[in-house]
Amino acid sequence: MESKTIYFENTGVENTEAVLQVVRQRADELGIKKVVVASNTGKSAVKALDILKGIKVIGVTHVTGFREPNVQEFKEENRKIIESQGGAVLTAAHAFAGISVAMRNKYQMPGLGLIIADTLRIFGQGTKVACEVAMMAADAGLVRTDEDIISIGGTNGGSDTALVVTPANTHRFFELKVREILCKPRL
Repeated sequence: MESKTIYFENTGVENTEAVLQVVRQRADELGIKKVVVASNTGKSAVKALDILKGIKVIGVTHVTGFREPNVQEFKEENRKIIESQGGAVLTAAHAFAGISVAMRNKYQMPGLGLIIADTLRIFGQGTKVACEVAMMAADAGLVRTDEDIISIGGTNGGSDTALVVTPANTHRFFELKVREILCKPRL
């Protein structure tokens, strides 16, 4: 089998449109029906709805309190748009962070989740994020662990990475399979 990977010169939001076009094409080729999109404010997930019509879009947000206590970054108007068009929004603790961040903050000791996250970052922040949100969606029951999906991540806003993955639940992390790298920044 031969497949094309797109490499971007830069990270971030400037690649969002191109990422979604790549995802649209590959999802059609593979018959993929669900796409998970990391989306802090909902902007990337709403944009995905426009380009990925006919595919279920699942926006995955930061936890409430990520940047400041009791504040949710995901805009309520974006949540309403996504849900009204058959998509879903998931707000949950980051699969690799959670308790690991608490350990780092209190004891200056990295937890295993942070070590795994840093290891995945050698392929780029978006790769780490795409793997993480796929597991979060599996944990919430929004995607199956026996079907391929496309998972989209990014770096400092917007989307710059897309992977075809077979998701796994967080407690079965080593069953997660990155089947294809569709696009990513060339770091």
